[in-house]
Amino acid sequence: MVIDESGKSLGKMAKDAAIALAKEKGLDLIEIAASAKPPVARIMSFDKFRYQQEKKLKKQRAQQKGQEMKQVQISIREAAHDLQMKADRVNKFMAEGNQVEIVMTLRGREKANKDFAKEKLNQFITMINPEHKIITEPKVGGRGIYMQVVKN
Repeated sequence: MVIDESGKSLGKMAKDAAIALAKEKGLDLIEIAASAKPPVARIMSFDKFRYQQEKKLKKQRAQQKGQEMKQVQISIREAAHDLQMKADRVNKFMAEGNQVEIVMTLRGREKANKDFAKEKLNQFITMINPEHKIITEPKVGGRGIYMQVVKN
């Protein structure tokens, strides 16, 4: 199946005849869909075809980059107003469509009292926008407790 440079279907054609027609027009014969029955080929400039493919890939990559991972760090010792400011930042990140990782850092003796730290983290979670979904439950590891949330 051959398609000419303007997009019209020329119908089924032998491979040699299609190549000859492409050479006659000063263009290339490019196989578009090899798995189709019959295979689809197009008469066009290979440089133009390659440019269109690169443009399509760039567009796909740009769409995939929509959701980023943002991080907000909180501490056991933070005052209520500071936590509220960070909760507002989490809400802003989620409104932009980003995933947010909340990290409660624990230092020194704070690591021994993980129950209190989890309670403080749960208080912080109640401060953020109620329309959120917890992706990963609070996990203890590294320097503290981690969890991820995203807008519902």
